[in-house]
Amino acid sequence: MQLEQYLQQYFGYENFRPGQKEVLEQLIAGKDVIALLPTGMGKSLCYQLPGYVFDKSVLIISPLLSLMQDQVDQLKQMGEKRVIALNSFLTPAQKNYALHFLHEYRFIFISPEMLLQPQVKARLASLELSLIVADEAHCISQWGYDFRPDYLRIGEVIQVTNRPPVLALSATATTKVLHDIDHYLEMESPFIYVHSVDRPNIHLVKKPFAIKEDKLTWILEHVEKTTGPGIIYTQSREKTERISLLLLQRGISAAAYHAGKEMQDRQFIQHQFLSGQLDWIVATNAFGMGIHKNNVRQIIHESMPSTVANYMQEIGRAGRDGKDAVAFLLYCEGDEQYAKFIVSEDLPKEFHVDRYTRYVANGEQPSVMFSNGEISEVSFRVLNYWMEREDVEQVKKRLVNMQMAKFEEVMAMMKIVETNACMRELLINYFGQQVEEKHENCCSNCGVELSVLLQERVEPKSQNQMTDWKGRLQQILLRNL
Repeated sequence: MQLEQYLQQYFGYENFRPGQKEVLEQLIAGKDVIALLPTGMGKSLCYQLPGYVFDKSVLIISPLLSLMQDQVDQLKQMGEKRVIALNSFLTPAQKNYALHFLHEYRFIFISPEMLLQPQVKARLASLELSLIVADEAHCISQWGYDFRPDYLRIGEVIQVTNRPPVLALSATATTKVLHDIDHYLEMESPFIYVHSVDRPNIHLVKKPFAIKEDKLTWILEHVEKTTGPGIIYTQSREKTERISLLLLQRGISAAAYHAGKEMQDRQFIQHQFLSGQLDWIVATNAFGMGIHKNNVRQIIHESMPSTVANYMQEIGRAGRDGKDAVAFLLYCEGDEQYAKFIVSEDLPKEFHVDRYTRYVANGEQPSVMFSNGEISEVSFRVLNYWMEREDVEQVKKRLVNMQMAKFEEVMAMMKIVETNACMRELLINYFGQQVEEKHENCCSNCGVELSVLLQERVEPKSQNQMTDWKGRLQQILLRNL
């Protein structure tokens, strides 16, 4: 059967999107593949279709629990029942049941942490897999925006005798990140497919401000006048709560989303946004990975992102339906200093290395550093990973280099803020690519006419007449302030 026949039979499509067939042909031929496909280009089909071609289990390593659950739900909506997620949501009984019948599932989603558990590793080793997938593979890179030591150990787990092809998927990656993906997954001469990261229907606008508070005033007035759906990104949980509450007070359906909220609350807010019950999400970068909402019309960055990769990932959540969308980048002098603080906050410091060494010398577990509050959990994971592999001086040098690299990423983002040239060209060039065609309303520096890109928001009815759930919820929230 031809690939197009499988595509039609299982997915109802007649033609592949750019890059999909090229990737699938290499996988079916048994080759490892790194595929960079922009958001909305159908990356998930690249691992779903082989599950039907080979009729063997596909193992998908996914970085976020919410992303994993979203992917499982999508497959179930397509009618696929042989799908499971192995993560911390499972009770011990559910986990044991799942492992016992693991061979029955066509698609097995798993977190990196669960993958490393001895019981899980042993069970997976007994399965005959058709494909191993590292989703959102940029997380693997030690220089990536979301450094995860457990991701760096995936290669240790999947290197088994007669292992199946490995597929690494991401929307964006620099040459350095591509190298890290290849290295840490221990891939074998992978076929690399890189689609253009340019999204011409996303129009780039930067807005400078003299005073930080002026950003908030602009956001409130702008959102009140224009239609969403939209996402407002900030770099603090406090700001997400403040902005969302102020929007609610203006009669705009909005909610805050950050890692400090309970998982169930985050899933509920995400579902409301996806179903159109919420017009705006105010979020830290905890929101967005794997979000499948086609009609996001606006992305507003209240603060300068810490890296160009972050910026590209986040604006890429707009305009997935191919229609016009606008990405606003707000900047005030000093934003770059806060961005530097953010990127280095979870990097261990030199004195942490010395403390770790002292605990080991005294025969104590270094993990007490975390339990005693001497270091954050993320910082300890980073520190512990490298201390298990290198000597003290090597680790100290590595941490200095990592911080310098993080600061360089911030300054690369600053170039996009400061440039008088085309913002799009500089952005695309960062990923080693060129803008293939100049489009109308490209960016602020090339000229953007917002009136043709954004629709004017229609004022809702008087709050006294609001009878739907949005109005009732808003009134309750305001009453309890």
